Formats: sequence, C-alpha cells, structure tokens
Amino acid sequence: MKLTIEDVRSRFIKHFDGTTGSVYASPGRINLIGEHTDYNNGFVFPGAVEQGMIAEIKPNGTRMVRAYSIDLKDYAEFSLDDEKGPSATHFRYIFGVCREMMALGVPVEGFNTAFAGDVPLGAGMSSSAALESCFAFALNDLWGDNKIEKMELAKVGQRTEHKYIGCNCGIMDQFASVFGKKGSLMRLDCRSGEYAYFPWEPKGYKLMLVNSCVKHELAGSPYNERRLQCEHVAEIIKAHHPEVETLRDANMDMLEEVKAEITADEYKRARYVIGEVERVLAVCAALEAGDYETVGQKMYETHTGLSQEYEVSCEELDFLNEVAKEEGVTGSRIMGGGFGGCTINLVAEELYNHFKEVVKKRFAEKYGKEPIVIDVVIGDGSRKLC
Repeated sequence: MKLTIEDVRSRFIKHFDGTTGSVYASPGRINLIGEHTDYNNGFVFPGAVEQGMIAEIKPNGTRMVRAYSIDLKDYAEFSLDDEKGPSATHFRYIFGVCREMMALGVPVEGFNTAFAGDVPLGAGMSSSAALESCFAFALNDLWGDNKIEKMELAKVGQRTEHKYIGCNCGIMDQFASVFGKKGSLMRLDCRSGEYAYFPWEPKGYKLMLVNSCVKHELAGSPYNERRLQCEHVAEIIKAHHPEVETLRDANMDMLEEVKAEITADEYKRARYVIGEVERVLAVCAALEAGDYETVGQKMYETHTGLSQEYEVSCEELDFLNEVAKEEGVTGSRIMGGGFGGCTINLVAEELYNHFKEVVKKRFAEKYGKEPIVIDVVIGDGSRKLC
C-alpha cells in the first residue's frame, strides 16, 4: 500500500500534542546499470521511484531534535550541539544530516519530526539515501532559504554515510533521490558531476524488481573492502600511467600490465569495474537507439560480473537471475550494493505477468517463502508535499 501524507501526519499529531508541521518526501531509487562504479568516478544510470520516505517536521524553539520513527515505533531525542549524537542508526542519519547542514552555514534549530517509508529496507533501493535526502531538502527549505544547491544536498547525505554511519558509499543513491524526475532515468558522471535525463518510455517493456528478502547491511561489510581494493589497484596502475586517478581512467590492457603486482581478488574487482564503466556507456547508446535487447544483454553481463568477479551476490540472487534467463526475460541483474536485496528485470510486456507468477512460485519452492515483486514506476525527487 502506498504511503500517504495522512499516514505520517496522524502519527505526528499523536506524538507531538496535536500540532502539525511541513511535510517532505524523497524517493528510493533503481539503477538500470552501473553498480559499484560511482566511488570509482565512473558512470551510473539511476532513476527515482515512487516509493520513498515522508517526514513531517516542525520547529520546536529549542536546540533539541525529537524524532519518532513510525515504521520502527522508536523515539529519540538529541541535541544539535552534541557531537556524539544518538546510537540508533535510523536516528544517526538525521543527526548526521543536521550536523552537515550546520557545517554549511545553515542555522538549523531544534524540531519535532515523525517519519516513515515504503522503500523495503535492505532491498538495495536506498532507503537510507531517501531518508538523508528528505531531511537535507527539508532543512534547506526551513532554515536555508533554499540556498544550498541540489548537488550539495546529495553530498550532505553521502558525507552522513561516511562520517556517521561508516559506509564509504559513492554519490549515486543520494543524487538519484534528490534529482529524480518522473518518467526519466539519469546518467551521472560521478567524476565531473555532469548529468543528463533520459526519458524512460520503453515500447513493449517494463521494469520489475524481485526482492529476495535477504537483508543486506553495507556499513562494516565487504562493501568498504571492495572500495579499498579498487583504490589500491588504481594506485598501482597510476605508477605506470600517471593519468590514471581511479579505475574509471583505466582499461583492460593497463590492468593486465599490473596483474603480477596485485592480488587475484583485486584483479577480479578491477576487471569488473572497468567492464562496468564500458557497459553503462553501451547501454546509453542502446537506449538512444531503442535497442532493448542490447540493454538486457548488458544487464546479464553485469550480473555475472557482480557475482563472479566482484563477489557481492548470494545464492538467492543468482537463482532469481537464472529463473529470469530461463523464462526469456530480456535482462536481469543484482541491483544495489549486493549481499542481498533485489534483482532488477527488464521484461517484455507480454511476458510480465507470467514471469511474476513463475518467479514467485519457483523461489518459494526452493527457499520456502515468496519473494516480493515490485512494479517499478519512475517518480520525482526530493520535494515539499505540504
């Protein structure tokens, strides 16, 4: 069921003495292709979705933030002047955004807030980025006179992940949440910050997410290890080719040249990233030509790379990918950081309902529970609702 303003407002009224505030929303995201390329300064191709986070916020005249998580039925208070902040992760996102906005000169004051989301947690749809972006946009509106540019708001969310959560993520998730545009995917150059909107109106195809319901936790996980491995390979290549700053600048010949100087795991990680940068550009060209078969082929190649070279898949995700292939789905791959979550599937319209039933049935037979199928509708980015 779609989350509404009333779902959040009713809880805000209950917890904060019958008053009301301003309501803001930010979406989760899908990513058609370009996984683990953002922190390697490569290209990504995300889009915002209709599911996201909604927060009601009202200044309270103090230096305290009083926050209620509707989904988790959890409440916390923290001071804006406390450098330590709350311990619970879902409140640390808000704390980090407050501190980072204050560091930009936004005179944030205390506020009451209730928030909820309909992005499945741990599904690789970036519920955390939606939460960060929602509060960054809101604080900019309430106290910043909207002076902070949208790209900086995305970076506020990214810095929150790095400094307050411990996940060294790239910029894609927050960018997609802030910049999303209904009916469009976005190609982002994560080095230059340049981006372009690509209308997403495929003739005869639809996107489907299949959530394995295997939860992933990126902070403190092999995610950070993968990033360090990529950075180390880039350093080794740079010693031979000074123009190389990140793996985005490297090619397969350069990687082969240094193969003896890096570990087998580092070689696999770098091989995946270099190939993925090339795949994103190939998909952009294919979309412009209306060639969805090539888009799908590249998605399958990405899944193979994520599973065998980057090693961020799991048994359940590989099974979902195999079912898609066997059922004639045009394209399928892991979406998100990996270690659980969803596959994203490009499905011909005439096959859509059949695949939905088959994938639920076969997954349930093997793992004893149905996966959750999510129909993808591309939506708008961060905004004020009322």
